[in-house]
Amino acid sequence: MKKKLVAVAIAGLLAAPLAQAQTANVTLYGVLNMDLDFVSSAAEKDLGKLNRVTSNQSRLGFRGSESLGGGLKAIFQIESEFNESGAGALSSRDTFVGLEGGWGKVRLGNMLTPYNDAHAVFGNAPTYLAGILHTGALWAQWGNGKAAGGFAKRLGSSIRYDTPNISGFTGAVQYSTDETVNHGWVGGLGAAYKNAGLQLAVVYETNQDFRNANSEDQAFTVTGGYDFGIVRPALVYEYIEYKDGSAKLKRHLYGGSLTVPLGPGKLYGALIYADKGKGAAGKCIARLCEGSDTEAMQYEISYTYPLSKRTSVYAGYVAVDNENNSNYTFAQHGNANGKGVDQQGLVFGIAHFF
Repeated sequence: MKKKLVAVAIAGLLAAPLAQAQTANVTLYGVLNMDLDFVSSAAEKDLGKLNRVTSNQSRLGFRGSESLGGGLKAIFQIESEFNESGAGALSSRDTFVGLEGGWGKVRLGNMLTPYNDAHAVFGNAPTYLAGILHTGALWAQWGNGKAAGGFAKRLGSSIRYDTPNISGFTGAVQYSTDETVNHGWVGGLGAAYKNAGLQLAVVYETNQDFRNANSEDQAFTVTGGYDFGIVRPALVYEYIEYKDGSAKLKRHLYGGSLTVPLGPGKLYGALIYADKGKGAAGKCIARLCEGSDTEAMQYEISYTYPLSKRTSVYAGYVAVDNENNSNYTFAQHGNANGKGVDQQGLVFGIAHFF
């Protein structure tokens, strides 16, 4: 009898944590987004000289929450990316833990910055802001890592606060520390408005001592779009400034996009222009150079067709047209090598959400 009572007691103790875990709301989710690319390479400028199967931010994640009472809840997410070769890294994407209530939410971990939120306002949603069709080839220098002058990147060692939605208005602030030899840090601010068909966003990001111990980089974007039902136009403007000591390099960017419902799918087109670099004579930072012939243009068109609520196929064409002294490449899977090398690609893909 005593042995039975001890066994029952042990079983109860072991079951208690499990029962508590089951009270949390946990969701398994993911995306499989693969495409076949026909692109030009640095050595061969003709379309299709390089062809490949690529994974466009395919991921697997767990997210959940637990009620703590009084309207307060704990939130968490663990998200991992994997690619077409079978490789991947645990928690390589947005991974955090935090608290959420009527006052908003605060998270600690590895997260995208408020600057990145503006991309969805400008568009490219039909192709999921992924792959060589990503609109960040010129905008935000998205293809560059932080140490190379990129903005709107996912940052570890971050703390982020998001406001609640107040009559369509939301805001966010984020701080990330880079505990390397430079002891750099990144600060980001964002504000957005969404009501009926109107969407607006204003974002700012500063990278201090990130590229080197004497660098000060900053970027500012304002973007907006309006959905008329039959068409959704959007505009974007960006100002980027790099500073190394007294040397300063700056650039303006302008873009427009159209999203058009066509049958059950969506047709998307975008045109983005990066002006020439101005400032320190002869200086180049993060694919941006000072002087003449440093402009670049990105243009693309794509169509996304839903096979179901969870599965879509898409096709698109994208090109990055570099002047003789500019060196931009695709936001993802780019391979430019040297000034004046143009990029173009034809894409056929399929995406499944679960």
